[in-house]
Amino acid sequence: MTPSSLDQRNHLRFVPSVPVALGMAILAGWIMDFGFPDHDIWPLALVGLALMLWSARGLSFHRALLVGAVGGFTFFGILIWWLTVYLGLIPWIALTLAQVFFFSLGMGLVGLAWHYGSRQWPSLTGRLVITPALVGGAWMTREAVSSVFPFGGFAWARLSQSQSESTLAPLVAWVGTSGMSFLLAFFVAFLIALMTDKRLTWDARATLAWSAALALVVWPAWPVQESGSIRVLAVQGNAEAGLFADYDWGDNLADHYRVTTPLYGQHVDVVIWPENASDVDPLRYPEAAALVSEVSREMGAPLVVGTITRDGDETFNSVLLWEYEAETGRDIVRDQYDKIHPVPFAEYLPWRDFFYPLAPSLFDMVPRDYSFGQRDTVFEVDGATAGIAICFDIVDDEIVWSMMDSGADIIFAPTNNADFGRTDQSIQQLSIARMRAIETGRSVVNISTVGTSAVIDPWGRELDRLPTYEEGYMLLDVPLADHTTPATLIGRNLELLVVGFTLSGILIAMLGERQRSPRSGRGGVVSNPA
Repeated sequence: MTPSSLDQRNHLRFVPSVPVALGMAILAGWIMDFGFPDHDIWPLALVGLALMLWSARGLSFHRALLVGAVGGFTFFGILIWWLTVYLGLIPWIALTLAQVFFFSLGMGLVGLAWHYGSRQWPSLTGRLVITPALVGGAWMTREAVSSVFPFGGFAWARLSQSQSESTLAPLVAWVGTSGMSFLLAFFVAFLIALMTDKRLTWDARATLAWSAALALVVWPAWPVQESGSIRVLAVQGNAEAGLFADYDWGDNLADHYRVTTPLYGQHVDVVIWPENASDVDPLRYPEAAALVSEVSREMGAPLVVGTITRDGDETFNSVLLWEYEAETGRDIVRDQYDKIHPVPFAEYLPWRDFFYPLAPSLFDMVPRDYSFGQRDTVFEVDGATAGIAICFDIVDDEIVWSMMDSGADIIFAPTNNADFGRTDQSIQQLSIARMRAIETGRSVVNISTVGTSAVIDPWGRELDRLPTYEEGYMLLDVPLADHTTPATLIGRNLELLVVGFTLSGILIAMLGERQRSPRSGRGGVVSNPA
């Protein structure tokens, strides 16, 4: 059999034309959004993914870029609409287009993986394993790059994060957030390749599909080993003061103080207030120090409290471990975490001299640049080591692995969601916190100024939850754990391995096509005529 006839025999089937592919991508982006909170119909994330991956099947690189741009705009445009609440359309458009850029490139890689992989590896293993693995790897590669670049990236809306309520959630403890995205994308690409394979009978296809699905669904949860518990009081003050909302100075502090005082005398090991709960820095203002000291003294426990601190000319988004020491009668700040990765265009303006003149009225909303913290990410609290994740820290892989390397056996996640109003943002963030709990095998106390606040155990189960935009508190014993999950042990290594496999695999397939083309008498690669 000649190379030319071999190429024809293994040409992809059921390849959409460009107009059909564009329509599929638009529909796919919309359906994928339904798989994420607040809709949380998790199977639809995989259905939308199937349409998205199929839309680039057989297309040339440039056409796949176009399809990816359209699909990416639909998906991200809907999913992060919450950005418009206080900031309006311009930041939403800017962030959406930035993600569209990466999404488009990612779909270009998907198109290359489908096209060249199917020609380079025409065997059954190549068609059903190698090529789908390259497609899944291309999807994960896009997520991995956009999660760290530029300015620290935007690690939101990764495929695995849609599965916090699904039966597939335990997978994340084995392979991590990026690894789970790869497995899900590989599985969906495998199903597409399987259902369109002309050499297999329908009985064989059905058997393989059910076997693969069953393997994912019945994959066991990583065994959690509790090492004790800590009694936590987490307070939600319904304080609607965020970075961008108008409010009176001291409102946050007053709201959380008011909710806490009726609980004086309760036995607790630690009190946790959210990010910026003390909007008056107790390190600089005696009035604020008096209130937080009173809380610690009357509760007989340290107070974990978010505030804005200063050190010379630098400003930090900080969390303090504040304690009234009964033996000496002194107030002691036992520890402090300064946010290591402030959020670009919100907590600081990158390249201010360049960006500010482009939209002065908009960037006036970011009048100060928070500095990048240098302190470690853990507190020692009543014999427990607590990892501290301020707001968007919970999506940052580097910070999560850092706290795990430092021996965290519980995670405190104070956050302020007031700037996003009554949108899906806080519930999307909570779903990420739930996946982090399973991934690390650690309980997560996610406490917000306005919600969504919840305590999640190492299995991903909610132990308690507060309604949004209501004052309230959660008082309970929270499990500690000191075991190591495979995801924690692997860290970023699996992600780097998949990226390397994907890029090298696509390159090998392209070089193989180039070598075959002269011998087969063709002038080059023939892409989908559509």
